Amino acid sequence: MKSVSGSTDHVVVVGAGLSGLAATLHLLGSGRQVTVVERGAVPGGRAGRLELGGYQVDTGPTVLTMPHLADEAFAAVGDSLYRRVELVELHPAYRARFADGTHADVHTDADAMEEEVRRFAGPAEAAGYRRLRVWLQQLYRAQMRRFIDTNFDSPFQLLHPDLARLAALGGFGRLDPQIRRFISDERLRRVFSFQALYAGVAPARALAAYAVIAFMDTVAGVYYPRGGMHALPRAMADAAGDAGARFRWSSEVTELERSAGRARAVHLASGERIACDAVILTPDLPVVHRLLGRAPRRPVPLRHSPSAVILHAGTDRTWPELAHHTISFGAAWERTFDELTRTGQLMSDPSLLITRPTTHDPGLAPEGKHLHYVLAPCPNTTTGPSAAAWHDLGPRYRDSLVAELERRGLDGFGDSIDRETLVTPVDWTAQGHAAGTPFSVSHTFAQTGPFRPRNLVRGWDNVVLAGCGTTPGVGVPTVLISGRLAAARVTGPPRQVRVKPAGAGRTVVAASKGNAHDPS
Repeated sequence: MKSVSGSTDHVVVVGAGLSGLAATLHLLGSGRQVTVVERGAVPGGRAGRLELGGYQVDTGPTVLTMPHLADEAFAAVGDSLYRRVELVELHPAYRARFADGTHADVHTDADAMEEEVRRFAGPAEAAGYRRLRVWLQQLYRAQMRRFIDTNFDSPFQLLHPDLARLAALGGFGRLDPQIRRFISDERLRRVFSFQALYAGVAPARALAAYAVIAFMDTVAGVYYPRGGMHALPRAMADAAGDAGARFRWSSEVTELERSAGRARAVHLASGERIACDAVILTPDLPVVHRLLGRAPRRPVPLRHSPSAVILHAGTDRTWPELAHHTISFGAAWERTFDELTRTGQLMSDPSLLITRPTTHDPGLAPEGKHLHYVLAPCPNTTTGPSAAAWHDLGPRYRDSLVAELERRGLDGFGDSIDRETLVTPVDWTAQGHAAGTPFSVSHTFAQTGPFRPRNLVRGWDNVVLAGCGTTPGVGVPTVLISGRLAAARVTGPPRQVRVKPAGAGRTVVAASKGNAHDPS
């Protein structure tokens, strides 16, 4: 693995989102001094917090899977996620509601989910679910270490026996047909394939390898951090501060000072200069490219994932048919993905994610009130309406969204709203997100693994990228991994040190972290 050459004693991390905080904790654990520069007043980045008239609103992700990846970052400084954050495992992980009036609870426990599938669709589908679960586990094992949790220096790293295993599992076929091998019920197939939208690809065109996201959602467990998802970055920042990190809040980096191919300092909008030995950049790619002075050349321009409209609504009532997470599917399916990714139209029959965090955390709302987060995927501003168009389109779309929720059984939703805010592509654009989407670069084959924008920057000897625009990609688990991978580029891989104690007849092998530069 290639790593940063030269001294790396003091590292500046730009951005206190999940990737930047994960990188910071791993760097601190390797003995580096770290200064984190964050343009916001609080940690979190996309996983931020909005105070809305007594409601505490998570502004970003609402689903936490694979918390052990976050715990690894805490463990790097001798701390623990579970000491800092109370996690609630959600049962069900999701509730899926369909246009025909049926519903199915999605459990990550195998026995509970098998029984639910049997109730919903019969014994044959229950048996198919068991086989599907095994396949998802096999896909995860074939991919995780070699293709997700790895720093790529060359596409030739793909040439490994795990690639043959992945191919034998059908990982390079299309997702929807692979799911159909196990599940014939069209409604249930949606439960195990809608996650492709996270990767910015329709299930009919996505590689089956992306079913690894369904593994995270439907097998590995879904958790809720008490206090909201923002509790995770807040705890990570606290742990990093206790371990010696210095934070510069409400500070924006405007320039990287460069000499002899290395970043020597970062300059802030305030005029301050912070000298450094290495830099980790976590903002969105357009901001990164501006700081670097150029965007790398690619044979084909980057394609971005669909965007989303989010309605945050504090209400004076709720609806018992809602779980913590409810997916409300429209009747349309393939047409929906065509609208989102090809024709650029707003969903004519939308599928929606409705999150009600006050299910498990009533303190996020004033007494007797409830908080609902309604996410409607929409085209990004390259494929669909421009950012400027959303100034007028947003309020109309908000009204149609409320009307659709009421048509689907949430009677009186509009009248129940006490406080609200609407987030559309114009807001994502204002935050610096390319193509008006918070989901960054899509996971087409040409933008995955070694073909995704690399975390090492050509022409800069000591600048590394982290975040959803680089390796390994979009989503809370992968962004946490990206922080660790970026830190490893700075610290170098663990070195095997052979020590022969005096009088001992055997050799003890110990791992130590160093900055050995591997030019391979």
